[in-house]
Parts: sequence; structure tokens; C-alpha cells
Amino acid sequence: MQKQFQKHITNKLQFLVQGKILIAISGGIDSVVLTHLCHKSKLNISLAHCNFNLRRKESDTDEDFVLQLAKDLDLEVFVQRFDTELYAKDNKRSIQMAARELRYAWFEELAEQLGFDYILTAHHADDNLETFLINFTRGTGLEGLTGIPEINEKFVRPLLPFSSHAIVAFAEENKIKWRDDSSNKSVKYLRNKLRHEVIPILKAINPSLLQSFQSTLENLNDTADIVEESTNAVLKRAIETMDENHVAFKVSEFKKLNNPKAYLFESLKEFGFTEWNDVVDLLDAETGKQVFSNTHRLIKNREHLLLSEVKQTDHQEILITSEEDKKQTPFGTLFFDEADAVFGTGSNMIFVDKNALKFPLTIRKYKEGDVFYPLGMTGKKKISKYFKDEKLSLLEKENTWLLCSREAIVWVIGRRADNRFRVAENTTQILKIELK
Repeated sequence: MQKQFQKHITNKLQFLVQGKILIAISGGIDSVVLTHLCHKSKLNISLAHCNFNLRRKESDTDEDFVLQLAKDLDLEVFVQRFDTELYAKDNKRSIQMAARELRYAWFEELAEQLGFDYILTAHHADDNLETFLINFTRGTGLEGLTGIPEINEKFVRPLLPFSSHAIVAFAEENKIKWRDDSSNKSVKYLRNKLRHEVIPILKAINPSLLQSFQSTLENLNDTADIVEESTNAVLKRAIETMDENHVAFKVSEFKKLNNPKAYLFESLKEFGFTEWNDVVDLLDAETGKQVFSNTHRLIKNREHLLLSEVKQTDHQEILITSEEDKKQTPFGTLFFDEADAVFGTGSNMIFVDKNALKFPLTIRKYKEGDVFYPLGMTGKKKISKYFKDEKLSLLEKENTWLLCSREAIVWVIGRRADNRFRVAENTTQILKIELK
């Protein structure tokens, strides 16, 4: 296996030879064998061990084992202890998910602080099969069936081509010691149930299961490349605008496709949507119809679908005193300058009669029943009617702020000033308000 491992490094992972490497080591057979293989290959490695404090004395013994291994091989080692159960409770995570988040965050922190180029984990071919089956049983798209990536940014998994049988054989042949995690025997976890009960049956049916599975993964990854290329071509035509608040997709570009649901899934899967029939229905829905995920929402707005993050409703009010000449806001900076005359034009600048203002001014979001007197018009208009007349999308409405003097609206910021505060012939103090 040592020769096969070095050949794999040379052919596929040559960049590791010159890199500074951190190995994630639990003390179990997989990570211990990975450590020995890398050490014998003379790679520049250090070790990182997480003690999750989940198995009491057993966890501490694992830590002692890793420390001794590092000493025996003359390797630098880092150890971090976690209160995993507390983290899981505070963040509403399963123990397994909590441990995963804690260890990966720590590995990345170590890499950033100490300049490690790559982080190696000991996932192997059997782990890949287990992950495939887990995703398959839970329901997934093509991406969930393409296996664990061998290279994912800083994370590299050089044992993916090797089976657990080969790893055990190498350890026994080289008289390598390792620690057995008692929790790996419990079938209450889905991965262990597949490992101990399902996969042995599949291997009995097909002794060459892992080789067949590898061929299947290669075919699926080839298909995934075709899907990605096709989806990118559609998105190039469908995305009309994109900014920090939203992405606007042309409905027409999806409706002309033979299978719009498939393209919507591939385009939007990373944003957490699950009700894909509802997403497809948006193509023919009325303006204002929405579909939510935990993190994002999709809104139908006339001939577009608008994708944006889900944010808590912002009821914040910002006060501006008469002494302030600028104010930082969520949408930019407002500047207040006295002027001798009205000059210049633009949606982000207004001139008002300063004496008509009652300080402190307030910046806030629209409320039901708000009215103002649009500059250049006679009479008043509801803000909701103004939004409708201007054909603002729901997102644009939600991202519009009002500058107010007490209850009176001075400016629908960036859109329309109020007639009651206009500069007139009898104005003695002119105030220029500009958004930058």
C-alpha cells in the first residue's frame, strides 16, 4: 500500500510534496495509517487531535495515544478540547453535527494562524460508499451522489482510492497500533448501521462492490460536469441583474426550457429550498407570491424571480440631531450641508427649507398608513400607492427608507422629496441632504 500511496501522490496530488500539511488524527486506524503513510513518504506533516469529551476516560486515552504517536514519530502535534454537548445544546445541533462543526472550524483556524497549506483527513473508499448511501436514503440530487471530493479547497483526502480492508492489512503488516472508538460499533447512528449491517450484504452480493462503485462515481461526476455546463449556460441568459440585495432571474428563460424544474433545482439548490413544486409554480404565479427556505426567499415580481436572503424585519429607527453633518446608515451615508442656492439634480440629493424641519429627524422603514406630499404634485398620496405606481418590487419596497420630521415624511430616500419642505421664495436657510 505504501508504494500505491506514493504513486497516487505523484500522479494526482503532487502539490502535497512541497506543502506544509496538517493531518486530522483521531487515533483510529484510518488517521493513524494516513499519518504513517505520509511520514514514510517524507511529507512535511503535523498532527491535530480533537478531544470532544464525549467518552470520558476513553477520550482522554485517545488524546494520550496521539501525543505518544507524535513523540515516537518526532512530529508537531496540536490538541484541542471541546465541550461538545454544551455546543450542541446551545446551537441546537446533533452531537455528530456539533463535533463536525467544531473540528472543521478549529482545523481551518490552525491552518490560517500557522500557515498550513493543506489539511488531510483519512476518508477512504468505504467512507465514500457510506456517504453515497446516506444521501441516497435521505433523498438528494446528482450532487449528493457524486461522492466525497478528494480536494476541497484546503482539505485533501488522499486515502479515497483505498479500501478499509487495505488500510487494516497495512496496519497489521507493519504492526501499527491504533485506538478503537467504541461509539463506532453502535448501530444507533445511520452511518454505523450501513457500515455494519447493509454494506456487508452488498459486498456479499458483489465482492467487487467498491470497484463497481468507483466506476459509478466516475460516470456520475462526468454527468455532473455536463449538467453544470448546461446550467451555467441557462443562468448566463436568465440572470438579468445582481447586486448585494438580490438576484433577478428572467422567468421567460426558464419557461422556454423542456424541464424548468430541473434547471431551477440546479440553479437554486445551494440556497436551501426544498419545496421544488412551489418554486416551479412561481413561474406562473401572481406578483408578490413567495417561497422560503431557512436562509433565502424567492419572490415573483412580474416577469422576474427575485432571490434574496431572509433577514429579520428591521424596525430600527435612526435619529439625526441638528448638530450632525453626516449620518451612517444601513444603505449609505447621509450628508447634511447648508447651501446658498439650489443646484445640481439627482435622485440621491434634495434641498429643503431647514426652518421647516423639526429635529431630531428620523430615518425609518415604511409603515401602513404612511402618506406624503410628492414634490411637483398637488395633494397627498399614500406611500403604498406611490410604491405601486412606481412599480416597485417587494424587495425594493422593503429596502426603501424614509427621512422624517416628527411624523411628516421629508424624503422617500433616493426616490422622491416631500412638497411641504421644498425651498420657496421666503426660505432663509437651505439644507442640502445627499446620500452617498
